[in-house]
Amino acid sequence: MPPGQRHEAARHTTPLPGVFLLKPGSIVRDDQGVVLDARSSVTLIASGRHKIVVDSGLAGEEELIVRALAELGFRPQDADMIVNTHSHPDHCGGNHLFSHARKVEAKDGETIAPHVSILATPGHSEDSISVMVRGRFVCPGREDERSGSSAVIVIAGDALPTMGNFLKGVPPALHTDRELAVASMKKIIETADIVVPGHDHPFSLRKKAYLQNSRKTDLCR
Repeated sequence: MPPGQRHEAARHTTPLPGVFLLKPGSIVRDDQGVVLDARSSVTLIASGRHKIVVDSGLAGEEELIVRALAELGFRPQDADMIVNTHSHPDHCGGNHLFSHARKVEAKDGETIAPHVSILATPGHSEDSISVMVRGRFVCPGREDERSGSSAVIVIAGDALPTMGNFLKGVPPALHTDRELAVASMKKIIETADIVVPGHDHPFSLRKKAYLQNSRKTDLCR
């Protein structure tokens, strides 16, 4: 086989990344809408030899994250990259767990691993980014060929913090620039099949429903 054809064949046989939810995000507000507690989603992407953690949660959640990794057969030191969707403490409080990982500082459209790239999604904060994965969302206990077909998965941080923001068509309540926040949310919705939001359970845009990993609905059957 000529070299060009071998390269093309290899490109098409590269295994798709697996996206694993280590911890869903959450947010609690009082009757006036004041945030009482906010905790980010923590996600692991396995792409080829790379293990990428996206957001690391709030300080004090380390044991929960380590346990979730262990259930998948991983340790914190297995991660070689960490991406923070933005610099708020509920998204980077566990960065110290991943002492062997380099912190990724990437630009819009930059590929950081096979089938994994960065989307600039400012508005919630000036430095907000999302991570786009062309791969499989792996449901717990269903790690086989049925465990999520190929999809575009966007790990959105607070650029799209909850499924409610998507359903109501409203940007995050906390933002530095509303116009940018609206544009970023629209960009995610136009790009993704599945969203891992910053403060909610993963959901399907097409089905407008939570994934099995949310323990609310099983879309992986």
